[in-house]
Amino acid sequence: MTTTTEQLADLSATTLLRFATAGSVDDGKSTLVGRLLHDSKSVLTDQLEAVEAASAKRGQDAPDLALLTDGLRAEREQGITIDVAYRYFATPRRRFILADTPGHVQYTRNMVTGASTADLALVLVDARNGVVEQTRRHAAVAALLRVPHVVLAVNKMDLVGYEEKVFAAIAEEFTAYAGELGVPEITAIPISALAGDNVVEPSAHMDWYGGPTVLEHLETVPVSHDLTGCHARLPVQYVIRPQTAEHPDYRGYAGQIAAGTFRVGESVTVLPSGRTSTISGIDLLGESVDVAWTPQSVTLLLDDDVDISRGDLIVPSGDAPPTTQDVEATVCHVADQPLSVGHRVLLKHGTRTVKAIVKDIPSRLTLDDLSLHPHPGRLAANDIGRVKIRTAEPLPLDAYADSRRTGAFILIDPADGTTLTAGMVGESFAAPEPVRADSEPDGWDF
Repeated sequence: MTTTTEQLADLSATTLLRFATAGSVDDGKSTLVGRLLHDSKSVLTDQLEAVEAASAKRGQDAPDLALLTDGLRAEREQGITIDVAYRYFATPRRRFILADTPGHVQYTRNMVTGASTADLALVLVDARNGVVEQTRRHAAVAALLRVPHVVLAVNKMDLVGYEEKVFAAIAEEFTAYAGELGVPEITAIPISALAGDNVVEPSAHMDWYGGPTVLEHLETVPVSHDLTGCHARLPVQYVIRPQTAEHPDYRGYAGQIAAGTFRVGESVTVLPSGRTSTISGIDLLGESVDVAWTPQSVTLLLDDDVDISRGDLIVPSGDAPPTTQDVEATVCHVADQPLSVGHRVLLKHGTRTVKAIVKDIPSRLTLDDLSLHPHPGRLAANDIGRVKIRTAEPLPLDAYADSRRTGAFILIDPADGTTLTAGMVGESFAAPEPVRADSEPDGWDF
């Protein structure tokens, strides 16, 4: 089974958009998502009947569309979103994976989860309140995660009389703020999720607005994933050695391709060891193929019996990332317990987990004016800042700007396995302060 360059190019033209919603509490995220699903006819009859029944029990005359996404009992009782609610739907023009993320500050960690793989972030603002601190935090997270497209949905326009000047002031403030963060594309849309204005159908109340509806923008925003031009990376998940009579000498290295393409006959390097070999075969779903690309799960066969184990990274020999024990990154701290200088952690990168220590926290981002607070010593929950980490073993790291998959990592509490911090390797919108030199021994032994 062979794959031509033309077939690869066809497959690289995506018809799938991953997007995440975010916003402050009670901005109407779940109502917007419910309206989007309902008006695009992506809700099953039994789901709608269940929502209607639940709404009637609450004494509501009309169905509360927010219940289509708020699935946890606590969410329905409190009228808030707590967990990330994933929804899959499609229109004739495009398929969608939607992550409805929470608005409460203490659940910002879930916004990081939902936006980490998103092509677009949909940030809601209550037209009555304008841009608030949580709006700025969500814009900063979207910029930090390098989400390529951001939509500002100014919601509840019906409660401000559909006034153009209200929308214009909020759009101007947000666009200026997000622009300073380096967000590459910002689209502002005035909506009323409750009434359905500019969600799926154009509003009859805002004739001053001539742009797209939310769904129209989602269907037409350009999203392309270059499967051939990015750095090829395969984190090894499992080494397959059946040692059976049928396959006595089979040795395959299985994993999901994180980026790029691999071809039979290509010279590859195994990191962090640096050993090299040549791809002799690629197995995909029980068949041999000549080429494979992200995000396929494959098994690579090599010409040589190289010592490879879970956690190693297979890359093209001419395109290997640098290997280092000194990691500088921008992070979003998501745990309740603070991250402090000297903190001993586990760093998980791809399929590899190593011991590490936080050597320095050069700066923390102040959301109000985007200034950097130098050397805070610690990061509290939801703080964004720069860190310098020393790992016990060398790691092959791409810059997050080059690869969102292989430039990301998480820090884990070794005591209980709690995720502490989400990290992005290299530069970001928050440029690092100079890291001070350590002149005295600090007692750590790696």
